[in-house]
Parts: sequence; structure tokens; C-alpha cells
Amino acid sequence: MTEPKQNTGNRLSTLLTGRFLVNPKVLQQWPFILFLCVLALIMTASSHSAERKVHRIARLRSDMKELHSQFIDTRSRLMSESMETKVLARVEEAGLPLRKSELPPLIIKKQEDE
Repeated sequence: MTEPKQNTGNRLSTLLTGRFLVNPKVLQQWPFILFLCVLALIMTASSHSAERKVHRIARLRSDMKELHSQFIDTRSRLMSESMETKVLARVEEAGLPLRKSELPPLIIKKQEDE
């Protein structure tokens, strides 16, 4: 006599409980199944690593934009504070004798021996 076919409910039960893994036909395929599991773990770890790098790059870009805007702000404040009139006003507040020169600067040239 031929063996009766398993019904669908029995096959589903075998699949969900994992009894198919101890089937003699499947036992020969265990090394390949383990290889596939290792590949899946490596792929998952690689994906997580890539996602971490993407988030880190995004965070660093945001920090870089913020630092660049701080640099621009600081540079503009420095240019404003280093203007001659502001320097003279601050020195006056400190009570130090400093005044604006009335004469333009002289250019000193070195004579070369001929």
C-alpha cells in the first residue's frame, strides 16, 4: 500500500513546531542551513553598522553647519570690534592715552648697495 498524503494542517503543524528539521532528508542539509543562518547574521550586522554610520554622518554634518555659523558670527563680531573707532573708544574708557594719528604712515625703503 502507498502511504497516505499528509494533510495541509499536519504539514503546517510540522513546519511551525520545527519537527521537519529532524527529518532524515533534512539532516543532510544542516551544514547548508547553518551556513545560511551565518550569512543572515553577517548581513544583519553589516546593515546595522551601515545605519550607525549614516546616522553619525548626519549628526556630524549638522554639527559642522552649526560650527560654521558660529565661526561666521565670531568673525563678523571680531571685524566689528577691531574697527579703529571702537578700539579708540574702548581705550578711552580704560583711561589710557591713545589718540588717532593725524599724519599718514610713512613708508620706509631700504637702499640697496649698488
